[in-house]
Amino acid sequence: MTDAAALPGQPRGLVTSGPATARAVNVLAPNPSAMTLDGTNTWLLSEPDSDLAVVVDPGPLDEGHLRHVIDTAEKLGKRVALTLLTHGHPDHAEGAGRFAELTGTSVRALDPALRLGDEGLGAGETITVGGLELRVVPTPGHTSDSLSFHLPADRAVLTGDTILGRGTTMVAHPDGRLGDYLDSLRRLRSLTVDDGVHTVLPGHGPVLEDAQGAVDFYLAHRAGRLAQVEAAVEAGHRTAPEVVAHVYADVHRSLWPAAELSVRAQLEYLREHGRS
Repeated sequence: MTDAAALPGQPRGLVTSGPATARAVNVLAPNPSAMTLDGTNTWLLSEPDSDLAVVVDPGPLDEGHLRHVIDTAEKLGKRVALTLLTHGHPDHAEGAGRFAELTGTSVRALDPALRLGDEGLGAGETITVGGLELRVVPTPGHTSDSLSFHLPADRAVLTGDTILGRGTTMVAHPDGRLGDYLDSLRRLRSLTVDDGVHTVLPGHGPVLEDAQGAVDFYLAHRAGRLAQVEAAVEAGHRTAPEVVAHVYADVHRSLWPAAELSVRAQLEYLREHGRS
């Protein structure tokens, strides 16, 4: 068995519902798949001595899951006061409207189409609920509306799909762009250097104990894949499906559609930089 400490980011282990840090509790959604790993991590955040909580990514439109999130909060003596979204993919956001009905909360997101209420989310904004402090970190690339949330008191960052707890994520071309994604990874790395962030609370997969190691792994992985795509193009593989079959031969075919989106983003990046 591989030692988790030897894996990128030092994953904590099995993905389960329950406390992850002093202020973060995971409520795992029942939607496991090749794309969502163990399921969507719905994060319940609060100060230990507060009766107010923030929920990040209610997850899919699954009534049982949404009510389980509320029940978890109530068992902890909390009331959900605000709902936040890292981005608009259905496995993170589809249940937000129903969750807002159940909790009477507003939904704040970068994309106006996802909001319920008047307030959006802006880069560098600090959100305070019941003494809990969250800082909004723009991390586009996976999607154009992707955000992360810095939780300073726990030296943690909630990354949505920008960094996963296991494996790597896709750049969802054409909405997602590789250049933006690389900039976002560098922005997250600066949090580990300048702000002491060491824990990643991802949208899928286990908690990561080594945030800087995770970011460095992602940057190296992207650089390696980009070099492979560039070499494939030079070898005559011109279309995205051709490149996927050549470069992602080690990846299960069920993941090739997602890989093709990333390849399209990489081909666009190479064209923009005069490398294809």
